[in-house]
Amino acid sequence: MQALNVSQRCTEDTNTFLWEINQDKPKEYAVLMYDAFGKMGSNVEGGNANQPGLLSECRSARGPAFSGQYCQVFLRQGTVQYFVGICVPDSCGEDDVQMLVLYGRLHFGQMSLIPPLPPILVNQSTQEMIMTHCLPKTIVPDASDVTCLFVCCLMVAIPLAATLFTAIIRWRRSKEVSPTTESSCLTSGLNLYGTLKTNRSSSSNNDSSTSEDVSNSTRQTPMCFPRSCVYRFLQAFSLQTTSQGVFSTSSSIPGGGYSSLNGIRVLSLLWIICGHSAQFPVITNLDNYKDWKKTVESNPLHMLTISGPVFLAVDTFLLLGGLLSARSLLGSIDRAEDKLSPSLVGNYLFRRIKRVQPLHMFIMCLTIGLMSLLQGGPWFQFLDTQMDCKTYWWANVLLISNLLPVHEICIPWTWYLSLDFQCYATTPLLVYFYRLNRGVFAVIAGGLLLLTTAAGAIITALMHLPVFQPSTLTSDNYALHYYVKPYTRYGPFLIGILTGMYLKTKKDQLIKKKWQAALGWFCCLLILAVVVALAYVLKETPAYPSVPHALYQALHRPLWTLAVTWIILACEEGYGGFIKSLLSLGFWGPLSNISFACYLTHPVVIILYNGLQETPIHYTGISFMYLFFGNLLLTLGVSCVLTMLVEKPYILLKWSST
Repeated sequence: MQALNVSQRCTEDTNTFLWEINQDKPKEYAVLMYDAFGKMGSNVEGGNANQPGLLSECRSARGPAFSGQYCQVFLRQGTVQYFVGICVPDSCGEDDVQMLVLYGRLHFGQMSLIPPLPPILVNQSTQEMIMTHCLPKTIVPDASDVTCLFVCCLMVAIPLAATLFTAIIRWRRSKEVSPTTESSCLTSGLNLYGTLKTNRSSSSNNDSSTSEDVSNSTRQTPMCFPRSCVYRFLQAFSLQTTSQGVFSTSSSIPGGGYSSLNGIRVLSLLWIICGHSAQFPVITNLDNYKDWKKTVESNPLHMLTISGPVFLAVDTFLLLGGLLSARSLLGSIDRAEDKLSPSLVGNYLFRRIKRVQPLHMFIMCLTIGLMSLLQGGPWFQFLDTQMDCKTYWWANVLLISNLLPVHEICIPWTWYLSLDFQCYATTPLLVYFYRLNRGVFAVIAGGLLLLTTAAGAIITALMHLPVFQPSTLTSDNYALHYYVKPYTRYGPFLIGILTGMYLKTKKDQLIKKKWQAALGWFCCLLILAVVVALAYVLKETPAYPSVPHALYQALHRPLWTLAVTWIILACEEGYGGFIKSLLSLGFWGPLSNISFACYLTHPVVIILYNGLQETPIHYTGISFMYLFFGNLLLTLGVSCVLTMLVEKPYILLKWSST
């Protein structure tokens, strides 16, 4: 072996292991290492070609001068690519393992420990090695890992400390004042943020007071806290404040109204979590992928859990984002005496950044930190994400990550936050033209909608893009040039802006008669059904520029968005019927309040579960249903905590004395 450029220590330890397993009564460590080798299972025809072995058993082996080390050998045999998990002495590096495999030095008796798949299954008997990869037993965090862990701990520690100080202050004050006076004080002092109301005139007076006035006021009414920066900070970050409203069943829409939006938002979120729960194992560690693909292709009901229709829920989110952004900006203009000033636009964009970035940055740091602490299984997916984060973290900070190639995005699912903010930043310009000249606004809005529609069609035709999930696994161009780009996804947000402008400025109802409502509902439900069904019809990747694929890719998102827009309008104008009752249930309120945290955290939960598995996941309908509900339950619990500890404090924090 030494002649094969294998290190002397690796050679000696490997020979010791191989000699031991060939004895009549081998030692326990050798049995464990041999047993940990990957071995061929059943259903190779259904996609079960990988042979992961057992990582934990390998690592538990303790030889006379070495321990077991788990490595993956990636092989190609004909058209089939697969990996085999092997257990070798930890004195061997990846280059050593590669030489041992290439020259067939890993044998049990006359049999190779990495035998090829039978030719009857793959029509090829020769193995070709692609690469080897050994999983480290220990992970040593570097400076960036430690920094991320520190940031995460700090962002959690601050609200916990604020909660403790607030509790102590309230307890001490409760001993000094009567309950009635304390209640009055807390009402005037605590009602500064979010769901609590502020008396603007009083606030203005207090802000103009000198330090001496505040001191005198404090001496005259010792039961009331001074409204200082420290006090406001403590209140904004304390759980006593951030927990208020999280479990409220009333509308979570700023300013009230639009009661159907909570239900639409939560149902869309559940659809996305369902899609990711089904999609992620398929991409990584399913042992019957071919069987799953056949099931999906033969049963239209499975279309609801794959990335063609399921990610129409993202377009629904874009619609809601556009609607609420237009309403928010128009409301700010009304409060600013009908003036659209640069400072107003700056404050409008800053509020959005303050709403999104704290939790976004926390999840990014948490992802990097988890990777430095956790030792995943054969399918652990965090490694590539970590490398992307350490190289391209700045794109997430600047909210331009969707402009990078998809494989370079730090925390890939956060591409939506960048897209949403880019669309959000266009709202002031459109509102400006809307107020300047309705004709000019109509031309600009119509031109933008036409351009984004045409972009989707042209890119799909030129690059032969597919429109639904099994095919997208083999089409990098789908995500690289189409799926995450603002020029192909702007249409739903633009429709949302137009809807928000209409609802904010309308003076009369759009729907005046029942027959109009009935016709609208018929068209709405028909469009929703056709958009989903056509994805099933156009499931194959075209080998040439396909007009049906191009038209579907161009039109299905705007059509879906228009159908959802109808649901919102009908519910607002009293023609929603039982659908409005369903979408307006108080049950949706608390879930809507934590929906942003759910979106950011649920992929982490899914990837952790998949990545920590040592054996592949077997697809059945019932197993994936349980997997979805398990992912959902964990996501809701974690998101509730993160909403109160990380998201809401920065929303509630006032950066001025008002």
